[in-house]
Amino acid sequence: MESCKIIKYSNVFLSCFTDNAHKYTPMIREHGIVYVLSGKLEINENGKITRLYKGECAFLRKDNRVSMTKMPQKNRQYKSIWLTFTRPFLRKFYQTLDKKQLPKDAERQKVSVYKLPADRPDIRSLFESITPYFDSPIPPADELLKLKMAEGALILLNTDKNVYASLFDFAEPWKIDILDFMNENYMYSLSAEEMANFTGRSLATFKRDFKKISPLSPEKWLIEKRLKVAHDKIRNDGMKVSDACFEVGFKNLSHFSRVFKQQFGYAPTK
Repeated sequence: MESCKIIKYSNVFLSCFTDNAHKYTPMIREHGIVYVLSGKLEINENGKITRLYKGECAFLRKDNRVSMTKMPQKNRQYKSIWLTFTRPFLRKFYQTLDKKQLPKDAERQKVSVYKLPADRPDIRSLFESITPYFDSPIPPADELLKLKMAEGALILLNTDKNVYASLFDFAEPWKIDILDFMNENYMYSLSAEEMANFTGRSLATFKRDFKKISPLSPEKWLIEKRLKVAHDKIRNDGMKVSDACFEVGFKNLSHFSRVFKQQFGYAPTK
């Protein structure tokens, strides 16, 4: 009888199968990389077969259904490592990239499976550095896993410029969700130009897109967001007015007190 073993750490996991070939048809819901440690993997994408052997790797694009057959070979069980790139991870990773270096002519790939070039030392080094953790009772630290995920993403981006358009196709190509970004970064001093840059837009496109989600200007939206968060921290968390002021992003206490009173009808000390 076939046995199956899966060991998972965050979005990095090891898949093992023994005895006979194992076939299944999953829905690929997140972008990912699969690397074969031993055995053979056949991926059927609408009749197009991609075969991976020991030491070979492929990128699987999200929101696609493929048929996979995992087979032992030469008396060795099938074993592979997967890296899954979740939407939150890719959004944060995108913010670390130099936007000036992004290829403007990248096109979203039509294929769901992209086999990476063989014998790449960066690919081999990445996955060989992960394998010891699957034989250890000590799990890897989350920060280390994040570094491995970032390393895997960089490998993809350095392989084909068109992967940019696939990995960062959140809602529209190259665009990060504006509200998600601003809710996560409201406390920082960002100009409209910087917000546009971080969300993958020109300034004109950023302003046009922002009008679709709020009648306020981005600057006024940020002030209201900071005031609401500060109000909650002071009233519900018992935070000092000065601490709340600076924590949400205001630089001047008197200015904070004035706009707070304008917004809520009473001073923050009340």
